[in-house]
Amino acid sequence: MRHAIIAASLAATLAIVSTGAAAKGFSFSTDTCKYDYGTLYDVDVTAAGLSFHRDSGTPSRIFLHDGALKVDGRDTSVSAADAAALRRYEDGVRRLLPEVAAVAREGIDMGYSAMTTVTMTFAEAGQRDALLAKLRRKQAEALRSVDQGVGAGHWSSDRMTGLMADSISDSVGELVGSVTSSAVTAALSGDTAKMASLQERAASLDKALDGEMDKRSKDLEARSNGICPRLNDLAELQRGWRVRLPDGSPLELMSIKPKSEHDDDSDGDRSDKKIARS
Repeated sequence: MRHAIIAASLAATLAIVSTGAAAKGFSFSTDTCKYDYGTLYDVDVTAAGLSFHRDSGTPSRIFLHDGALKVDGRDTSVSAADAAALRRYEDGVRRLLPEVAAVAREGIDMGYSAMTTVTMTFAEAGQRDALLAKLRRKQAEALRSVDQGVGAGHWSSDRMTGLMADSISDSVGELVGSVTSSAVTAALSGDTAKMASLQERAASLDKALDGEMDKRSKDLEARSNGICPRLNDLAELQRGWRVRLPDGSPLELMSIKPKSEHDDDSDGDRSDKKIARS
């Protein structure tokens, strides 16, 4: 039973965590990523261009389209080579977000599928219908949030954080409470027949979830790993351009940090080997 709950919760959160909400922004890393990647900006992708914006920090707004760049509403001159790099960067981001949305959707579907299986196996008859209805509602809300957010070209770390906390953790918590209450009641009442039944169902569930989730998790992991080459390319473009902000600092739309570094750096702390990230 413990394995089943862990499988449900991990599966549901895998894609969301990977594509990432963190307390201070976005972060992403898998085995195929050269570095840990992040951004302190929310991002809007529209036909007019790419908007990077945040509530605190300088600059607060960066806009780019077709090689042209605006920083906090002011045009910023760039070389022909940098304009070409910015065009490729814009195209890369446009291609990236739909893939992030697809991974998030698959992770949500996978997780709720596992939680539904757990509910069908363990929930008492009087609770089952209500729990299943709530799971379906939460899943629909989570998918709608993805579609209206990153799926529509709008990345917001706050929105993704809310998706994790409100949808996934709440559903897992309620499910765990329902399942464990039944086991505790049986144990306290000395109902050995019910305890044996719960153990039998747990063993059966482990086998069912192992078969279902192993393949889906591997497929999801492979798809998630496919995001990293795109991020690697974006990182190389950023590291190669010579675009400077009005204060002379380099334009950093994403942060790039060696995987071996786990300390939290402040927004303005930069060095040749370390770039501050969320």
